[in-house]
Amino acid sequence: MPRKKMQTPSKEPESSSMTHEEEEEMQHDISKLQDQVQQLSLKQKGTESKMDGLKKGVEAKMDCLKKGVEAKMIDVEAKMDDLKTDLKTDMDELKINMNKLLQEMGNKGERVLKETRSELQGVRWGKVGMKLSTLEFDG
Repeated sequence: MPRKKMQTPSKEPESSSMTHEEEEEMQHDISKLQDQVQQLSLKQKGTESKMDGLKKGVEAKMDCLKKGVEAKMIDVEAKMDDLKTDLKTDMDELKINMNKLLQEMGNKGERVLKETRSELQGVRWGKVGMKLSTLEFDG
């Protein structure tokens, strides 16, 4: 059997309900809209670029502030360590000086007691009118 050729049904051209002027006007409007979309797209890209720049600027400032705060904290910690060392040194010196003072006071007290005893022993009992046994001394 011979093959049949397939035939494409022929279409009649659709008749346009628009006039040539209306088509031109519509093409002009489409062209205007495409321009507006392109301008909006460019503006959006510009805005995004500005936002990225601002974001990077803020991040840089935040990093700078963070480093500044960290440096201040290190400085404060170092000063606190110095103050602790100074306080410990002062407390050690105070302890030494207090011990010296107490020793001096003890030595002076002992001398006063010795002097008082020797003075009392040198007193004539008859004139004072008391007995040595009635006096009590600590020491």
